[in-house]
Amino acid sequence: MKASDYIAEFLFRQGVTCVFEVVGGMITHLIDSLSRSGKTKIVSMHHEQAAAFAAGGYARLSGVPGVALATSGPGAINLLTGVGCCYYDSHPAVFFTGQVNRDEMKGTRDVRQLGFQETDIVSMARPITKGAFLVNDPAELPGVLNKAFQLALEGRPGPVLVDIPMDVQRMEVPDNFPRPASAAVVQPDIKPWIDQLQEDLSRALRPIILAGGGIRSGRAQKEFLKWAEKTGIPVVTSLPGVDVIPFSHPQRVGMIGSYGNRWANLALGKADLVLVMGSRLDIRQTGSEVNSFKEGKEIWHFDCQSGEINNRIKGCKPVLGHLKGVLQALSQVAGWRAHGNLPSWKMEIESLRQAWPDTRELEGIPGINPNVFLHALSRFSHGGRGYFVDVGQNQMWAGQSVEIQAGQRFQTSAGMGSMGFALPAAIGAAFSEPGKPIVVIAGDGGFQMNVQELQTIVQHKLPIKMVILNNKSLGMVRQFQESYFDGRVQSTLWGYSTPDFAKVAGAYGIPGRSLHATEEIDTCLESLWENPAAPFLLEVEISDKASALPKIAFGKPITEMEPFSKPLDMEGT
Repeated sequence: MKASDYIAEFLFRQGVTCVFEVVGGMITHLIDSLSRSGKTKIVSMHHEQAAAFAAGGYARLSGVPGVALATSGPGAINLLTGVGCCYYDSHPAVFFTGQVNRDEMKGTRDVRQLGFQETDIVSMARPITKGAFLVNDPAELPGVLNKAFQLALEGRPGPVLVDIPMDVQRMEVPDNFPRPASAAVVQPDIKPWIDQLQEDLSRALRPIILAGGGIRSGRAQKEFLKWAEKTGIPVVTSLPGVDVIPFSHPQRVGMIGSYGNRWANLALGKADLVLVMGSRLDIRQTGSEVNSFKEGKEIWHFDCQSGEINNRIKGCKPVLGHLKGVLQALSQVAGWRAHGNLPSWKMEIESLRQAWPDTRELEGIPGINPNVFLHALSRFSHGGRGYFVDVGQNQMWAGQSVEIQAGQRFQTSAGMGSMGFALPAAIGAAFSEPGKPIVVIAGDGGFQMNVQELQTIVQHKLPIKMVILNNKSLGMVRQFQESYFDGRVQSTLWGYSTPDFAKVAGAYGIPGRSLHATEEIDTCLESLWENPAAPFLLEVEISDKASALPKIAFGKPITEMEPFSKPLDMEGT
């Protein structure tokens, strides 16, 4: 059968229900085959970066590798930010790029380019993928496709790129299909360390679990909650792990990190035993002072990748294995022993929460308090499938204050930290579970970066509720400039502007509304959810004086946070 027809059938057999693309000459065979097959929906986006983010959003909710297609040259290069986002946040995806005909490829010639739009995308993508392949021989295509999907799913999930010359796409290949790729769950042998873990737990006066995004990307959330509830230990989360435990769960403490809930950072600082699951312990979670982070603590680090353990934070007790299998094995162990001090420890944490509520960190700013608004948004959004959150101050306020319900998701661009992520990623998620509303939370800067995808929402009538926290600035960098550049805010306030987003939405045919005052919050949120099946855009006016607080004072322990503590140095991340 024709190679492009083979690919279309292969994707269907892998359980891929839709692909995201921006059409171009070098993928017309693939698009035509998918269209004639009719088994996999084609979603035409309006920028390749958005198509890549959408593929990642699809994978984040479904667990099936997301698929995006782009033509050669600029189309392929535009995918790379979204490819990197899948790589750093550990989500499975397969990206297909069209390449010029094989006789138009420069090969070893000492020229920059032979064919029009010829670009060595495989070399560019290799550092941010689990594998990148150029299919020069049509006979190799079935094996490469099978390997790509298996690679994307196994181990630590991630993206794979497959580059296919146009003439290869129209050649004949055998019509034999492998079984769908899957990730095996292996339960490790826990005997070498289980007694030590139980002994450490029985001695610890202030144990805590740090839950990271690896729990979700490893599809281990149910197993995590089952085991955590057996232990009764309080749980803090990283930003990517916010949706691992529901907001109302009695063991939930809050989000830790550079902009974490103050009470959660204080609790983590006081802990004498920390069980780290699916978290890299990067600088945004621990602060720059690694010695103060580990002082007075016994740290167990559970991860599927050996290089992540004892990387920045030394002296951790390592547990190497996939979390799903590890947690399944832990749940089968009877008699988890916690020290009798656990009730007192939980009361101490609760007293910290009462002393440092998130809604008072920005007390006194003019206008709408973003943390107060996000709690209200959460109360109105119980019917939503989850939240896709952009990058910037909006991301930190959301991590601090969004109230995740059981079954809801909280997704953001964590490792890549790419503005413009939320809107297209939510579109991808909407196709993974059709008909279920999704909430986008974005800042004015990030939303403008992929605003063209409003047309995709209209085209497919997607139930996406868009909330733009508009402080008419690029607030995160503006906050940085205010701290270190004597208030010179070039390009974040000076020379930067925003449109009337409600009017922009109206131009696309999407109803919208602007929120200007605290007393209007409930009325505007009622409008947002008046028709759960329809898109709606709500622009929320936030003062340009609002900062993302609290914030770890750079160079100090995670327990010392701005504005009460001042940084010792200028952070580089």
